[in-house]
Amino acid sequence: MPEICKKIIGLILLILIFSCNRTKHFPIPSSISDTISKKIPLSEGEMENWLHKDIINDTIPGTSLERAYNELLKGRKGQKVIVAIIDTEIDINHKDLDGQIWINEDEIANNGIDDDENGYIDDLNGWNFLGGLDNNIIYLHYESVRILKKYQRVFEGKSIQDISKDSVDLFKLYLKAKDKYDSQLNNAREEQDYGNFLAEGFKKSKETLKRFFPKEDYTLTQLDSLYEIYKNEEELSKWIYFMQDYFRYDLSEKWIYDFKRNADMVIEKSLNLDYNEHISSQANENSVEDTDYGNNNISGNMEVFYHGTQVAGIITAKGENSLTTNGVFNNIELMDLAVVANHGNERDKDIALAIKYAVDNGAKIINMSFGKDLSSDKEWVHEAFKYAEKNDVLIISSAGNKSYNLNLMNDYYPNDNVENKEEISNNFILVGASSSNLNENLVASFSNYGKYDVDIFAPGQEIKTLLPNNGYRKDSGTSLSSGIVSGIAALIRSHYPNLSASEVKQILMRSGIEYDMIINVPGSGEKKQKLHFKELSKSGKIINAYNAFLMAKELSKSSFAQ
Repeated sequence: MPEICKKIIGLILLILIFSCNRTKHFPIPSSISDTISKKIPLSEGEMENWLHKDIINDTIPGTSLERAYNELLKGRKGQKVIVAIIDTEIDINHKDLDGQIWINEDEIANNGIDDDENGYIDDLNGWNFLGGLDNNIIYLHYESVRILKKYQRVFEGKSIQDISKDSVDLFKLYLKAKDKYDSQLNNAREEQDYGNFLAEGFKKSKETLKRFFPKEDYTLTQLDSLYEIYKNEEELSKWIYFMQDYFRYDLSEKWIYDFKRNADMVIEKSLNLDYNEHISSQANENSVEDTDYGNNNISGNMEVFYHGTQVAGIITAKGENSLTTNGVFNNIELMDLAVVANHGNERDKDIALAIKYAVDNGAKIINMSFGKDLSSDKEWVHEAFKYAEKNDVLIISSAGNKSYNLNLMNDYYPNDNVENKEEISNNFILVGASSSNLNENLVASFSNYGKYDVDIFAPGQEIKTLLPNNGYRKDSGTSLSSGIVSGIAALIRSHYPNLSASEVKQILMRSGIEYDMIINVPGSGEKKQKLHFKELSKSGKIINAYNAFLMAKELSKSSFAQ
């Protein structure tokens, strides 16, 4: 029987088996209405780990991970799974990641030799594709800048009538990049002006308040009282009012000057066509075959980079060390592949080579939490997807945080299709963000969505996770959602290693929970455009670990999964 037929029949059998409840553990209903009894608001304790809660037992639209562990996984360990995180540098020394960092056993640390002959010298825990001989890249160009630099001399000042037929697509890409660049530059200048306003206001406010508080030991209550006394003195009250706002919105001096510096650097570097984003040892940027660049320093800038550590914490933090946060699954080895900088967009070449590195070095799951609106070499990334599919590796990526309808804005990258057409592989999952609200705000207001591109939703709002240097923070974003899905996928592949990457993808999508309710569409503002929840993604569901594990168990028994 052809392999494709086996897979199709296997998936049909999967649905039939699952619907028959042939196990003593019964699946959570696949559709939940908004009439279910719910606890509003959630208690502080429930909010700490709401993403792991269960819709039936806890009336919280989490992933039912706690229930899966309590009812299905007690006493079971499973196999180790290598998960590659393609992101920023990661704090591999964080105490809650202790013992969970991938070690390349075939490499002798820091001997300056490529012992395993994989093309990367001393790659003990991964590779930094932004690394150089002396330092690592902090700022990258935006993709619009790369495209302008590449094609401006060819296309500037020309119209479509001047372009040969075989160059039309490149010309359209150039025009998109030009429009995008102008928009980014305007926004960056506004951010820079705001940064200057905050910094100058903070400095003047501090100087003014020293006359009342020489030790600068004032509180918000004292500032409120002081303002009432001097509110009729225009100049003085203005600077008191500024400091009240700094306190009220928790804008520390460090935060303000970090904001200003980043705003300045976006214009000075990421949007500067004369800035060189390549370190001197950078290989040929126009050839994906030239791989001789980067270094093994994957934790060198923890004062700047935090995103990769956050994602790592969501996937596999060991909460028993700190009693502060728990990842999805602890029987994991994390491989760090750094391609993401502080600002700008990831280079397609780095993404493609990072995927290939992960595949060649044993990763079974790849998590990617980044995105951009333009791609100059997307074919390199698509070839990497196919390479991962051929080698049975599942790729899970974040859908983005701009409230885009990806059905309309179909130039979001990375993605596994072109212009909402047929998928180029069956091993890629794009994840949107859901919230803890069992109402019209079930989908996080910032999340991208779309029935062609976004495969499934997962918790991504107010999630507690790790920060570098043994820190912790609550944050929101589809990056955290993709981390949750990566952890659940690793859990399944650990216990059922005979299931293929494409089968795990289908399990995750089919076993989720559909919420039978009308919700607010992200980005619709005060107009509050509404759609049925199932219209916002391909599966129409939120991931559910309990159901996924039951389905994996049944499919694993099938001869079609052997």
